[in-house]
Amino acid sequence: MNLEKFKSIFALLVLGTIGFIIHKLLFYFFVPKIYEEDFVYSIPLLYFFFFFFSAMLILILDKVKQKNINSVGFTFLFLTTLKMVIAYVFLKPILTLNHPKTPTEKMSFFIIFIYFLIIETLVTIRILNNKQ
Repeated sequence: MNLEKFKSIFALLVLGTIGFIIHKLLFYFFVPKIYEEDFVYSIPLLYFFFFFFSAMLILILDKVKQKNINSVGFTFLFLTTLKMVIAYVFLKPILTLNHPKTPTEKMSFFIIFIYFLIIETLVTIRILNNKQ
C-alpha cells in the first residue's frame, strides 16, 4: 500500500490537532466560558468542518496531480473559492447576530479558516514542487 499519498493528510491531521489544542487552551485561559457556550458553531465543529474540506481538497489535488500536474494550481484556486463560498454560508448566521460574544466568534471562525488555508497552500506548494 502506498502510504506516500496519505502523508499530506496525516500532516493536516497533526497540524489541525495542534491548532485545535492551542485554540482550546487560549479559550480556556482568556475567553469566558459563557461566550463559547453560546456560539452558533462550536470550536470542535468548525475544526472538523475545515479539516474535512481541507482533506477533500488535498485528496482531489493528489488525483489531479496524477492525471495532469499543470492543472493543480487551477484546481486549487477553484476548490479554495468553492470552500470560501461554503464557509460564507456557514458564517452568515454568525454575521447576522448582534451579541457581545459575536466578535469573538467571528474572529475564531476566521482564524480557523485562515489556519487551514495556510496548511492547504503549503501542501499545494509541496505538490507543485514535487513534479515527477
